[in-house]
Amino acid sequence: MEALFDDDCFAIRQAARHVSQIYDRHLSNVGLTITQFSLLGRLNRTGPTTMKQIAEAMRMQRTTLVRTIQPLRRDGLVSSKAMGADARTLLIALTAAGEQRLDAGRAHWYAAQAEFEHRFGEERAAALRTELFAIITRDPL
Repeated sequence: MEALFDDDCFAIRQAARHVSQIYDRHLSNVGLTITQFSLLGRLNRTGPTTMKQIAEAMRMQRTTLVRTIQPLRRDGLVSSKAMGADARTLLIALTAAGEQRLDAGRAHWYAAQAEFEHRFGEERAAALRTELFAIITRDPL
């Protein structure tokens, strides 16, 4: 059992699942998962983007991204169109309905953020964010 407490990967993944459950619970009020909400937010900031660019920016496997986008396309929250002659290169864009859902989700996202910071402490949460972002901005592992 002691080895469990020395396992960085396990601890990070377990904590991520725990925190994700908080955010998913709040975002379920608007029918979104945290990954979908983050994707809509990214598209809102960047404008239409290719699948490859989204996957790289969000550090996601392309197959995971496809599974995330499918229900958003089905519900009319994002659109996709082939770029040029290569039908495999899709440009993904936020629709007006997607913008509305993103706006509706923001209050729930902030409520989840507030719940986490209340439980964990605002200063500790800020320090944790700094450390976690440092992992991905330093030299790749």
